[in-house]
Amino acid sequence: MTTASEASTLLDLARVRAREKPSQRAYSFLVDGETEELTLTYSELDLRARAIAALLQSKGLQGGRVLLLFPPGLEYIEAFFGCLYAGVAAVPAYPPQVMLTLSRVEAIIADSGTTVGLTTSGLRATLMPMCTQVKGLAAMQWLTADDLEPGAEEDWREPALDKQSLAFLQYTSGTTGIPKGVMLSHGNVLHNLALLLEAERGVAYGSRFLSAASPERAVGVLWLPPYHDLGLIGGVLLPVYASTPITLMSPISFLERPLRWLQAISHFQAGYSGAPDFAYDWCVSRISPEQRAGLDLGCWHLALCGGGGVVRYEALDRFANAFADCGFRREAFYVAYGLAEATLFVSGRLNPAVPVVKTFDRLALERNQVLETPVANEGTRSVVGCGRTLLDQQLAVVDPNTMTRCSSNRVGEIWVSGPSVGLGYWGHPAETEVIFSAQVADTGEGPFLRTGDLGFLKNDELFVTGRLKDLIVIQDRFHYPEDIEMTVDKCHKALRPYSGAAFVVDLGIEKGLVILQEIDRDYKLDLSPVVETIRSTIAAMHQIQPYAVVLIRPGSIFRTSSGKIQRFACREAFLAGKLKVVAKWRAS
Repeated sequence: MTTASEASTLLDLARVRAREKPSQRAYSFLVDGETEELTLTYSELDLRARAIAALLQSKGLQGGRVLLLFPPGLEYIEAFFGCLYAGVAAVPAYPPQVMLTLSRVEAIIADSGTTVGLTTSGLRATLMPMCTQVKGLAAMQWLTADDLEPGAEEDWREPALDKQSLAFLQYTSGTTGIPKGVMLSHGNVLHNLALLLEAERGVAYGSRFLSAASPERAVGVLWLPPYHDLGLIGGVLLPVYASTPITLMSPISFLERPLRWLQAISHFQAGYSGAPDFAYDWCVSRISPEQRAGLDLGCWHLALCGGGGVVRYEALDRFANAFADCGFRREAFYVAYGLAEATLFVSGRLNPAVPVVKTFDRLALERNQVLETPVANEGTRSVVGCGRTLLDQQLAVVDPNTMTRCSSNRVGEIWVSGPSVGLGYWGHPAETEVIFSAQVADTGEGPFLRTGDLGFLKNDELFVTGRLKDLIVIQDRFHYPEDIEMTVDKCHKALRPYSGAAFVVDLGIEKGLVILQEIDRDYKLDLSPVVETIRSTIAAMHQIQPYAVVLIRPGSIFRTSSGKIQRFACREAFLAGKLKVVAKWRAS
C-alpha cells in the first residue's frame, strides 16, 4: 500500500490520510468567523470527493477543466478534491460580486476556455442574473455539488494519474496585468509542500505543534481565500500533506472585524498563520487595547508574511510592539518570497530569528545599485530579507537586459529553478517559452523561471525591491512605486495606509505620474490641502511633479483577493474614468 511519503499525486495523498486517519479532523470552518464551527474529517472528505468526482466523470470531464465558483468554506474544499479525484483540472475563482470580481471571472473563463462550472445550488441561483454581465457565463454548463444522491460515490473510478499530470490551473493575482493560468502538476505541488514543511519544521512552531497535532487542536488558522495561492496551498493542501488540523474563516470575517483572526489563534492555540503585511497593520489600527487584553498569542510560532511583492517592515514592527503584551514574539515573523508560477514558496528560513532588515541608499537602488547605509533617514529605504532557497531550489539575480548574472551590488530580476516551477501558462506557449525557459546568456545555465520581480542577494539572503513591470520611468530616472506610495500614505492623516497606487500614463512624448489614494472614512474636512500636501511631498522626496492626484472613497481601490494593490487595474480604471472620486487635481 502507498504511504504518504510515497504518494506521487495529491489523490494518493488524500486516500492515504482517509485510510490511516479516517476520524481525524482535517478542517474546521468558522461560519461567522467566531463560534459557529463546521468540521470535516479525512474520511468525510474522501467520501464527498468521490461523490463529486463521480458526477464529473459521468459528464465525460476527465482530462478536462472545470471552473470552481464557491464561497470560502468546506464545500469549496470538497469540490477541489473532487476534481483531483476525477482527474479534472480545477480552475479556482472567487464568486463574482462586484465589478472587479466580475471582470476577473470573465478573464479566467476566456483564458481557460472552460465550458463547465461547478458550484452550489444556492450560488447557482445567484449567478443566473449575472450571466448578462459576465461574458462567457451564460454559455457555461453548471453542475452543483451540494445536492448529490446518497451512494453517488460508488460510481467513482480512480483515474490514471502520475506526478506529471495536470493538477489544477492557478491564476495569477493580476497585480501587473491580465490574470494568466499557471499549469501546476501533482509533482509541482507535492514538491512545494515538501519545501513548506521543511521550512515550518525548521522553526520552533514545528517541534512544538506538528508533533502535538490532534483532532481537537487547530495547528493552523487562516483567513486567506482558498482561490488565492497561499490560501489554497498553505490552507487547503499543506494540512493534508502534514496531517495537521487547520481552522479556516472567510476573508470577509477578517476584514469586517480583524479581532476574529487573533481570537481564533488565541482560542485554538494555533502555531501557524499568516497574511500580507497590510493585515498586520489592520489589526493594530482596528483592535483596541481593551480587546488585546484578552488575547494569548504566545502559541504563535510562525506568522507568515510575504508572497510576491515588497514587505513593509513598518507594519511588522508596529504589530510586534502592539501585541507584545499578548505574548507575541517578534521572531515569530516568517518573511518569505513566492509566486504562483513557482506553485507558491520560493525562499524562507530554517531557524527562528527576527526578520532581517537592512537599510540602503534609495537613489542608488533607483540606479539598480546596492549601497547599504548604517543609518535610516529620508534618503534611505529599509528592505526586509526573504530568506534563502531550501532543498533543491535555485535562485539567480539576472540583468533583464543582458541576461547575465548580476554582481552582489546590483539589482536585477529574480530567476528561480527547481521542481516547484510550474509547467507554463495555459494557452500561451510563446509566453511560456520566454518566462519558464530562460537561460543565463554567458553560461547557458537554465532553464529558469523569470519572476518579473526585482531584487538582489546579500550573504545569500534574498531582498525583493519591486516589480519590473511596475517600475516608474520618468525622464530616464527609475522609481519604485512602493517608495512613492509609502511617502504618500504617511504625509497626511486623511489618507488610509496601504490604500494607494502610483503608476504612469502616456502623455505622448513623456510619462505622467498618477497618484491614486483612498481617504480615511472619518476625515470630513476640505480635501484641497490634502492634494497639495501630496504634490509637494512627492516633489520634495522624489523630485517628481505628479501629473494627477486622485483621492477616492475608502475601500474602493482595486485589490487582489489577498489584499495586494492591483496597479494595472487602477491604471485602467483611471484611464476609463471609472474611479469613485472624492477629490482630484490634474496638471494642465
